[in-house]
Amino acid sequence: MSGPLAGKVCIVTGASRGIGKGIALQLGEAGATVYITGRGLSPSGDVKVGGTLQSTAEEIESRGGKCIPVQCDHGNDEDVNKLFERVKTEQNGRLDVLVNNAYSGVTAIAESVKAGNTFWEEEDGMWDTINKVGLRGHYIAAVHAARLMVPAKQGLIINVSSPGGLMHFATIPYCIGKSGCDRMASECAIDLRKHNIAYVSLWPGAVRTEHVLSFGKGNEDQSADDKASKMMKRMIETGETPEFAGKAVVHLAADPNIMKKSGKIVHTTWVANEHGYSDVDGRHHIDPFSIKYMLNLSGHTWLAGVTPEFIRFPGWMVAAMYHHF
Repeated sequence: MSGPLAGKVCIVTGASRGIGKGIALQLGEAGATVYITGRGLSPSGDVKVGGTLQSTAEEIESRGGKCIPVQCDHGNDEDVNKLFERVKTEQNGRLDVLVNNAYSGVTAIAESVKAGNTFWEEEDGMWDTINKVGLRGHYIAAVHAARLMVPAKQGLIINVSSPGGLMHFATIPYCIGKSGCDRMASECAIDLRKHNIAYVSLWPGAVRTEHVLSFGKGNEDQSADDKASKMMKRMIETGETPEFAGKAVVHLAADPNIMKKSGKIVHTTWVANEHGYSDVDGRHHIDPFSIKYMLNLSGHTWLAGVTPEFIRFPGWMVAAMYHHF
């Protein structure tokens, strides 16, 4: 298959559904050989939303791509080791892109938010539920990926993160985990730079994943006067499709100047604005650092309509708003 990533070998962790699936679909469509991971190839009884590794692989193949689904629990180091050994053997040691997306804490976070729990009211295992497959799993996968990329003197590692790493959001373990993902990218990038390997942290906006849409349906009975509910509803309505993050990953992987972004946080809308593309459904998503986005989210749509998107808060100012000194 031809495409901007033809001949490239990629791994996307946690690709049964959601953002991981969206990224895998776009990588496959761009011509890459895509290894996708998940805890099971077929549906599991403990999963309340749709999506399987096999269905993701079939959709990639239907678009003309090449996909290898691999059952892998990213909380199990032996599973992860076998994954990378398989890629090494089957691809003659080649790995061009690793996308760290696997995550096991979505349901626990949603239940915690719904209950309004403080961190001391959580179960003792909450930290591991959120960060064993997430933060720790990302690091272990990055170690294995680097061992394949360093000899080749090229590669790209991406952590799927969020603004939760910068501000108080959802649960404390979630915020710490996402902050760790961002810091991991900046620190690992230092060691990898001399080997021409880039490491970035990707922030999608609000994404209309299966879990998010399910959560939205479950809260339709909340009061219309509930400001938080109104904001959540607006975020879901205007949210990105999972494949929008996939398009960002494709452009990052094909960017000849990717080393200039290494060690940094990159938002999906910034990549879209840089390369001039829209979401797969044709919608344009607004930069969340822009005044226009803030006005839209707060319900001032008429004012947002006349405010140019380029008027935005610079990154250093956003970081300063949440400084710890």
